Amino acid sequence: MKYIFVTGGVVSSLGKGLAAAALGTLLEQRGFSVLMQKFDPYLNVDPGTMSPFQHGEVYVLDDGAETDLDLGHYERFTSGKLSQLNNLTSGQVYENVIARERRGDYLGSTVQVIPHVTDEIKARIHEVSKKMNADILITEIGGTTGDIEGLPFLEALRQFKDEVGHENVAFLHVTLVPFIKAAEELKTKPTQQSVAKLREIGIAPDVIICRAEQPVDDDSRNKIAMFCNVAREAVVPFLDIKGTIYEAPLKMFEQKLDRIVCERLGLETDPPDLLEWRNMVDRIVNPTHVVKVAVVGKYIELMDAYKSIYESLTHAGAANDTHVEVLRVDSSHIEKQGAEALLGEVDAVLIPGGFGERGVEGKVQAARYARENGMPYFGICLGMQIATIEFARNVCGLDNANSTEFDEETPHPVICLLEDQKEVTEKGASMRLGTYVTHLEEGSHSFDLYQKKVINERHRHRFEFNQNYREQFEKAGLKLVGSSPDGLLGEIVEIPDHPFFVAVQFHPEFQSKPTAPHPLFKGFVAAALERRK
Repeated sequence: MKYIFVTGGVVSSLGKGLAAAALGTLLEQRGFSVLMQKFDPYLNVDPGTMSPFQHGEVYVLDDGAETDLDLGHYERFTSGKLSQLNNLTSGQVYENVIARERRGDYLGSTVQVIPHVTDEIKARIHEVSKKMNADILITEIGGTTGDIEGLPFLEALRQFKDEVGHENVAFLHVTLVPFIKAAEELKTKPTQQSVAKLREIGIAPDVIICRAEQPVDDDSRNKIAMFCNVAREAVVPFLDIKGTIYEAPLKMFEQKLDRIVCERLGLETDPPDLLEWRNMVDRIVNPTHVVKVAVVGKYIELMDAYKSIYESLTHAGAANDTHVEVLRVDSSHIEKQGAEALLGEVDAVLIPGGFGERGVEGKVQAARYARENGMPYFGICLGMQIATIEFARNVCGLDNANSTEFDEETPHPVICLLEDQKEVTEKGASMRLGTYVTHLEEGSHSFDLYQKKVINERHRHRFEFNQNYREQFEKAGLKLVGSSPDGLLGEIVEIPDHPFFVAVQFHPEFQSKPTAPHPLFKGFVAAALERRK
């Protein structure tokens, strides 16, 4: 196996994950099997208990692992199926080391960062290598070079390179080349200092990817090459992308990144076949139609909080030759201004997942507005529960119907806690997580979109559709059309005589890809386009 490690310097949020994913795309198109991995230096065991305002979206894998949102990029840009082995945090590392020490595994040794913590990090790389067969493993190191919490990871990689051989390892360093407006020039010194910091640790980058707002001129590239001791062609500009992030592999290909990496690792293949990828990008960048979709949530201020939702809408838009213009609506504003004021000009409404009571009543108003006005509605996780609450109150006449998450004393708990969740006290990794089977009712809208009766979708929730109200709902027009194999858990509800009113308990956004849009998103955007026409 060949190993590629992607580090970052100067500042965070440079797009290391996007650069790593773009390289993964190019190497796959060259015929290699590629696996991707993320190391996060924070002490949380996983991001599952972190606020979306702090960390953005929690991305859930098939095996139920709650991971960093960069793993969403990895799965969208490459074909590899990831697991909990593909995301490692400092919290997991120290948790494992301390557990070993308590068991006496270290035979009385003094437990230290070197070798015990670094050995744990290297062990994860080896474990992925053995259990998940691939030609190339790309590992992104979170944070910024020089961060105190990231030092054990970099030291582990330095050791790892010596152990597996320099010819099998390549280091890519993503760094900022800022444009100083007052001086009207790019500055390379931050990059030089970042690389110097990396070399102090014992790692010399093979490729430097320069994130910049302005084109990186030849003088700047020459200066970086000389001071950072890399070949000039290995100084790769990575400018801001104005169209879509899916242009990143094409931009990296223009800069010959994949060829440079292959030469560094002694890999010989034909150039990548990017025709399908180019066609997909063209559909995103040059669509024929436009629709406006309101995403009604409580973490609207932060784009990364609903990252997979927005990307899935982009995928579905491309499949429908349509640009999806997203109107991000804070549900608490609907509570103050009313649904008509904020949703009157859109073509469809989507309510994503979330936790907590804030903004719930605004979401209920949004669901009612979409239902009563024949506007396409797509509810995801909490969005399904909101649709159920709204229908119970305003169609079934169940006054004060609610979820026990928001009102434990509600007279009509149409959404209630899962039985196996009632005794749970710890928050981390304690929900219904990962992929579960759903059986669809033939003839339903969802069945028509999926074109199959049995589906597998990823979940992340604690509260559930209350089956005691099913008969009452169905008589009034809200049908349960998707259930767990034993029929005990409700997964999909629909209003059959509505243009598009589909709400699901799972998270379809975690399985949408730019070249394979999720059928529910594809159908939702098609319904929005039909309404616009």
